[in-house]
Amino acid sequence: MKYHQSKIHVRFNEVDIYQVAWHGHYVAWMEVGRCALTEQFGLGALQLAASGFLGPVVSLEIKYLHPARYNDELTVYTRLKRAETATLVFESIIKDAAGKKLASGYTTHALTDMNGTLQFQMPQQIAERVQRMAEWLETA
Repeated sequence: MKYHQSKIHVRFNEVDIYQVAWHGHYVAWMEVGRCALTEQFGLGALQLAASGFLGPVVSLEIKYLHPARYNDELTVYTRLKRAETATLVFESIIKDAAGKKLASGYTTHALTDMNGTLQFQMPQQIAERVQRMAEWLETA
């Protein structure tokens, strides 16, 4: 099983007076990793919309372990977890350059049509893209 990796540098505007990154930026960093992964497989937000679907976040969970600080180089590790419903569940792990885990979390995205109607089964065209991603991540 592998993860997609995205590099992030903690910018000056992301830290407080103590040079510690504000906790809300971790959500944005998780999104950077998730978008980089999903766009490779035609599952990015605009790609989903072009296919007639949306994937709004319906759940977010983060566990903070250690602070990120100004100018740290971080790696966001992202992978898709298997789901039984028409949802996309992404796991994210954020580590510093030394490999120390700073945070981990999950986002769950419900699949809807363009009118916001919840999908109970994964549409075939989306399921095929999810399968390709799962095979690449070695979670299939």
